[in-house]
Amino acid sequence: MQMLFQWDMSHQEPKRLEKNFWRGAKAADETRDFANELFEGAAKDANALDELIVKHAENWKLERMAILDRAILRLAMHELRTGDTPPKVVINEAVELAKKFSSEGSGAFVNGILDAFRKTLPNGESKASTAGE
Repeated sequence: MQMLFQWDMSHQEPKRLEKNFWRGAKAADETRDFANELFEGAAKDANALDELIVKHAENWKLERMAILDRAILRLAMHELRTGDTPPKVVINEAVELAKKFSSEGSGAFVNGILDAFRKTLPNGESKASTAGE
């Protein structure tokens, strides 16, 4: 989420941003790899993800949304579309990030958009759920 927020503010090359980010952050190699994969995918697909966000955010324009909320939504939608994590877990983590790091109403805002998006996925679930997990 932090890398995606920084990317949205600066539009740096993702690999360069990752290198700078991990200089000051500590994590296991597996965690770094997972975070980098999510960040790179969300940054690469930002335009398509933004269209999905606007489609599911009734009466909201993307540019009116808090940058942090956009980062959380992009990250979660990317993971819902491509990841193996159960949708309920992805949405819960996104809501908790919004509650912790964004504004007072961000948790409900993020939850509403992600729940509406989840319902549009095949069988209302993520890739992992449609694969029989």
